[in-house]
Amino acid sequence: MHTALVDGREFVLVGTAHVSQESADLVRAVIDEGDCDAVCIELDQGRYEALAKPQRFDGLDLREIIRKRQLATLALSLVMAAYQRSLGLQLGVRPGTELLEGAMAAEERGIPVHLCDREVGITLRRAWAELSLWKKLLLLSTLLAGLFEKQELTEEDLRELRRADVLSNLLNELGEAFPGIKRVLIDERDAYLAERIRSTPGDRLVAVVGAGHVQGILAWLERPGPIDLEPLEKIPEGSNAMRWVGWGIPALIVGALVAIGVRQGADAAAENLTFWVLANGIPAAIGALIALAHPLTVLLAFVSAPLTSLTPVVGVGYLTGFLQAWLRPPLVRELSTVLDDMGQLSGMWKNRLLRILLVFGLTTIGSFIGTFLGGAEILKNLAAGG
Repeated sequence: MHTALVDGREFVLVGTAHVSQESADLVRAVIDEGDCDAVCIELDQGRYEALAKPQRFDGLDLREIIRKRQLATLALSLVMAAYQRSLGLQLGVRPGTELLEGAMAAEERGIPVHLCDREVGITLRRAWAELSLWKKLLLLSTLLAGLFEKQELTEEDLRELRRADVLSNLLNELGEAFPGIKRVLIDERDAYLAERIRSTPGDRLVAVVGAGHVQGILAWLERPGPIDLEPLEKIPEGSNAMRWVGWGIPALIVGALVAIGVRQGADAAAENLTFWVLANGIPAAIGALIALAHPLTVLLAFVSAPLTSLTPVVGVGYLTGFLQAWLRPPLVRELSTVLDDMGQLSGMWKNRLLRILLVFGLTTIGSFIGTFLGGAEILKNLAAGG
């Protein structure tokens, strides 16, 4: 527990571990003293409702998520939630218990509760935007590998995990390989939380936050002047360089096909176009087959991949994911067990929601491979015929 006196106001920061019963007990003990004007919690409204209502995914509007092109951030959110849950099962406590305990203890004593964290969807989308395509694939594979790794924990390991802020430790480790992730998930939120806490009315405030945020929040609280939160709430549109690449590759392929037609004739152009279709369609369809997608989804993957590879507007993964969701929508009970199913390899195919994510991911990877194979062959043929 850390205390800061700033401009005649007292800020009491209770640093917690997100899978620790000891932290939950400490939070309640501090709030039960009753000597505070408000309690600030490191939660946004969505995460608070997810903790208060365990069946968090029952109301998931999957088609809306696909329409907004947020399947990738949903996958990242699920993987991180499953990771925390797997630790929580070993530690005997539900992740986020101490945050919910803080809100409940405050409400029982009639103390105002303020949810001070940035909306989780914004945070995840900002973090996702920081990564290149390769690093996105690397991050998901790293998290999934950790999820399926069944490590036996000793009693000493368990004691250390109960004392530590496990999620912050995970993010700090990821931050070494993915600096953008740490900046968005830790550093930005330190500033955001500090300003929301500072703007909460009252002379003595108790803030319940992850231990990994305490020092950063204290540093921001002690700085003069308000923090502009508007830039931290914007969703990045992507760099100009990525937009140039997104349109440049299709333009290069189309230009190469036209050049082959002019120099070598229509038959050569048709032959290269056929190769492009097969090079994109076959790997995307194979990805859908591996995901055990509906036959119509497999067909759509084959037909659409050669076209979506030539435009950055929409990817084959979103088209196939949407069709799979329409043909095989997740059942309510599958939404309720999604985190359990993520912990076992067979569950990734058994659960319809996870299968949709597999369809999205594997068809995207297949089309990505096909774009480079097909593009390389076309450019090679153009050079050979020049």
